[in-house]
Amino acid sequence: MLAATLDPDGRRVVLLEDRWRHIKEDHAELGRHMREIMSAVREPDRRMEGRKPGEEWFFLEGAGPARWLEVVVHYEDTRDG
Repeated sequence: MLAATLDPDGRRVVLLEDRWRHIKEDHAELGRHMREIMSAVREPDRRMEGRKPGEEWFFLEGAGPARWLEVVVHYEDTRDG
């Protein structure tokens, strides 16, 4: 785990090393913006349901390399039973 934060609903969101590697390889322009990525999850200016079940999109204005920074979070149900 490289970083962790809570989303506005109090759910823990972690950034794993393999996900960070994916970001740096496929979205190189975001490679220097880990702090902003985590801030977008913690305190987004906008958020919306994602395309897939368990997915949510967080947006932070004025952060990162463009006007809006978009962060896609995939939630896993880790509850027993």
